[in-house]
Amino acid sequence: MATTLRPENAAAAAPSFSTPSGIEVPAVVGPEQVNPESIGVPGEAPFTRGIFPDGYRGRRWTMRQYSGFGSAEESNERYRFLLGRGQTGLSVALDLPTQCGYDPTDPIAVAEVGKVGVSLSNLSEMEILFRDIDLSAISTSFTINGTAAIILAMYIAAADKAGVPRAALTGTIQNDILKEYVARGTWIFPVKPSMRLVADSILFANEQTPRFNPISIAGAHVRDAGCTAAEEIAYTLCNGIAYVDELLRRGGDIDRFAKRLSFFFYVHMDFFEEIAKFRAARRIWARLIQGHYGAVDKKSALFRFGVVCGGSSLTAAQPLNNVVRVGIENMAAILGGAQSVFTCAYDEAFQIPTEQSAELALRTQQIVADESGIANTVDPLGGSYFVEYLTDSMEAQIDAIMTEIADYGGAVKAIEDGYIQMRLARSARVKKNQTDSGERVVVGVNKYASEEEAVQVGEVFKLDPGMRNSVIDKFNAVRDQRDNAAAERSLELLGRAADGEDENLMPYLVDCCHAYATVGEMVTTLKDRWGEFQEPPLRG
Repeated sequence: MATTLRPENAAAAAPSFSTPSGIEVPAVVGPEQVNPESIGVPGEAPFTRGIFPDGYRGRRWTMRQYSGFGSAEESNERYRFLLGRGQTGLSVALDLPTQCGYDPTDPIAVAEVGKVGVSLSNLSEMEILFRDIDLSAISTSFTINGTAAIILAMYIAAADKAGVPRAALTGTIQNDILKEYVARGTWIFPVKPSMRLVADSILFANEQTPRFNPISIAGAHVRDAGCTAAEEIAYTLCNGIAYVDELLRRGGDIDRFAKRLSFFFYVHMDFFEEIAKFRAARRIWARLIQGHYGAVDKKSALFRFGVVCGGSSLTAAQPLNNVVRVGIENMAAILGGAQSVFTCAYDEAFQIPTEQSAELALRTQQIVADESGIANTVDPLGGSYFVEYLTDSMEAQIDAIMTEIADYGGAVKAIEDGYIQMRLARSARVKKNQTDSGERVVVGVNKYASEEEAVQVGEVFKLDPGMRNSVIDKFNAVRDQRDNAAAERSLELLGRAADGEDENLMPYLVDCCHAYATVGEMVTTLKDRWGEFQEPPLRG
């Protein structure tokens, strides 16, 4: 006769599992493992169940698709294509020369013009990029950091030229320089003057563009560089603390600037851990802003965030599998309470997405929104024993990492010394070893892999070979046709202001953009005063 296991015996006999962050996954979680007082209700502190009482029933998340390549003309065409198919926000990808502060004619930049994003070297290109797009009716996100203040100034100048009131602008500029030093590498200036630029842009935006988020404190890139979900949140919140401290030092009002702080993360494949990390992050941020910094306005403590579903979790091998991955990650983002979502295209692991793959990525969000039903009730997983257990465990692990960074001297010191970079490198090595050994399963890569040649699916994106020359020709034409005396004068005034300590540089950057000064010229003006960041050696 077969023996039937009782539930408690079945749980005891189950193999041991843990999340990628190392949190134990019990076979069964019961009410005794959950703290009911920490759950709360949606829209109320500690915001475990979301920052809005009506969730997505009040308003759906913004659907963005990260896009930008080649010339401003080509990217404008792609933007209008996506908007015509129901996208509700734009997410602008910029090429490496623009990100690193080089003009397209610079010898170091020529080979990279338009390759991983759109070339955007001056106001004329910004005007082309948004031609026939109403800036007052669309939310625009820019993934830009080292030159973020310049790109924000250029966007404001474009709105001025188009007759759009600055107060009508909505969107986000990433502007998180600290994680560039740690994970992504598009830094330019040393840490302290870079922090000044971040504070300048936030304080200026509070006055001039009150609906625009002047920073998106980003854990996404440290996650893609190899850290765990818990480290992603911890490092990001530590960076957030550094920005808050700098803004307070500059005389900012916590109950004003905190309302416009936003965050940005990746969603990877451990479904429940990803949901739990967002629930824990909301609790911790509210505790910091209200408890530690003493904010009074409830809106100051709202943890507003956008996500990318994809990134390094996608594979070039068996690329159609990525459609499933992005769908799972999209559902985790929504169950985690994201305000803005970008879904990667299945071919993004090996090329710029085609129109067909970009449309499918957008349709993934629309299917989740309109067919799955998970957005119809507020926080449908709230009260789940397992989700609440994971949330509590994630919060404890994040707190421990943040305490370690605080004890070291804070995020800025830890970055300048290379301490966080060292921790990140260690986590990345562990992750790679787990993948290489098969301990961490990646379907199509280390399990169920095919020995046959990879079959190309769908269209192949091809960059116009004449694009680079076209961009350079336009750049030279702008330099020839502008009022060069006005451009030189605006750059001189920018340099004088940069020589001081705390004068806000944003008005000078906006004036430079109106004078059609270039990104490279503005960056060079500041480099002459501030120098460049030097990477610290990794130790340990």
